Parts: sequence; C-alpha cells; structure tokens
Amino acid sequence: MIRKALVKDAKKIQVLVNFFASQDLMMPRSLNEIYENIRDFWVSIDDNKKITGCVALHIVGWENLAEIKSLAVERKNQRKGLGAELVSACLKEAKGLKIGRVFALSYHPKFFKKSGFKIAAKSRLPHKIWAECCNCPKFPNCREIALIRRI
Repeated sequence: MIRKALVKDAKKIQVLVNFFASQDLMMPRSLNEIYENIRDFWVSIDDNKKITGCVALHIVGWENLAEIKSLAVERKNQRKGLGAELVSACLKEAKGLKIGRVFALSYHPKFFKKSGFKIAAKSRLPHKIWAECCNCPKFPNCREIALIRRI
C-alpha cells in the first residue's frame, strides 16, 4: 500500500534515506528537514504496517516544476515495483496540483526512463534547485543525471 507520510513516519524515513546516503547513493536528510517537509513524502507500507519505502515530491516554486527526491526502498523489497508505485503516486499528485514538469536527479536514469522521464541537461533546471547541491560534498563534480517529465 502507498500512502501519504504521517509525522510519526519521519524517523523511519530518515533511517531509510540515510542508509542509502551512507553508501553514497543519495543525499542524506536530517530529521528536522524530514519533519519540515513531511507533507512532501509518500511511503509504502507492508502487510505488517511497516514502512518499506519512501519518496518526496517537492514543489520548486514559481517555475511550475517539482522534484522527485529521497526515493528509497528497503533492499529486501526492491525489484517488486514499489519504487515505480511511489514515483507514480508523486506523478499523480503533481498532475492534481497542475504542475507541468517533474524532474529527478539520479544515479539510476534507467529506472526513471521506465516512468517516462527523459535525460535533460542540468542547465535546463532553474538555479533555485542548486541551493541543496551547493551543500553536497560532491559539488560540483556530481555524477547524478538530470531527468525530466512533462505532466
């Protein structure tokens, strides 16, 4: 099952995201950042009501643009379609909010291509999104690929 995240989910979201961040696969997130942005998050829940995955749809502002970020699925639950379901929930939400474009920065562009994203030049994205990147130790030598999809 996929649902919007609740405040009580913040700690589990952080553990999940930071597990992959510790392997240099995504940006780490502070607990404070997750609490402040909890409305952006979706989670996948197993039959035991345990969180098995998460993703956030973050509206970038006046650019009619949103970012899919912090997509993480527990290793033992990968390759079951949960990541695709989480991204689909974000895309449906974006459509409902009348957002015209959704982008992602990823080390796994194949995954996003399956959901209709196309590789884009990072220069096509507004400078506002780079505020987070400037705090990353990989900046400016990041290998993430920018992908974008029209809604």
